[in-house]
Amino acid sequence: MTQVSPIPVGKQVVLDKDMTIHYHDSGNNGDNDSSDNIVVFLHGSGPGASGFSNFKQNYPVFAEHGYRVIVPDLPGYGLSSKPEDNEYILDYFVGVLHQFLQITGISRCTLVGNSLGGAIALKYALDYPQEITKLILMAPGGVEERETYFRMEGIQKMMSLFTGRQLNAVTMRELMSLLVYDAAHINDTLIAERLPVCDTQPTTVLSTMRVPNMTERLGEIACPVLGFWGTDDKFNPASGAMKIMEHCRDARMLLINRCGHWVMVEHRETFNRLCLEFLDSKI
Repeated sequence: MTQVSPIPVGKQVVLDKDMTIHYHDSGNNGDNDSSDNIVVFLHGSGPGASGFSNFKQNYPVFAEHGYRVIVPDLPGYGLSSKPEDNEYILDYFVGVLHQFLQITGISRCTLVGNSLGGAIALKYALDYPQEITKLILMAPGGVEERETYFRMEGIQKMMSLFTGRQLNAVTMRELMSLLVYDAAHINDTLIAERLPVCDTQPTTVLSTMRVPNMTERLGEIACPVLGFWGTDDKFNPASGAMKIMEHCRDARMLLINRCGHWVMVEHRETFNRLCLEFLDSKI
């Protein structure tokens, strides 16, 4: 890629229909097929989102701990392709992720997903259970009806600003401040990472996005699940945590007060430590 970006440029692969997926690949690359070794991070759907911007305080710690970490930019986000004539529905993201993992030689892995990324992780575990070792979820989508999400303050603000093309340095900061309980986590570097990506995104990224309510199917997920949710989440209601607990066969969930939608940012040390303990465990 020749474009200048505040996001570090990693690797890329080309899928069907000339779809380019950009990703970062760090850590132990010695055994690509070890299901206990590979962790794939899936970011959320916010305007200007990318894998690096969402997880830059997390995935290097996992890599230093001995895991191979893969951090892709979903289609429509980061430095990946952003087709305008696409319907950005959940099955589309799952299909792209499946092809991406096949091309990069990853047969089994743990998925770590926040928001939309969490919904993708859930659906992937339902569609390809033999490929998933464990799930780590942060306020995942896909456990409420669409109308419930659209009553949330953060979703309403996001849709209004993005579809109306009103995002600039000021309004992006306002929007991103809703992602966290403490706005001190939203700094100039983060805004600089998000705005150039946002400027290249078609409005269809959000206007066509559809994520079904998968609550009744959660009992089909056989792998262990670790979940996190901030009680001050303005994007996905924290009541979803109990749905994960009630329906998944093997789930543990941490609720954190004074925390918004970005657990992995606001409480990164706790998040990183508990995730590594979960990954290291043999259960």
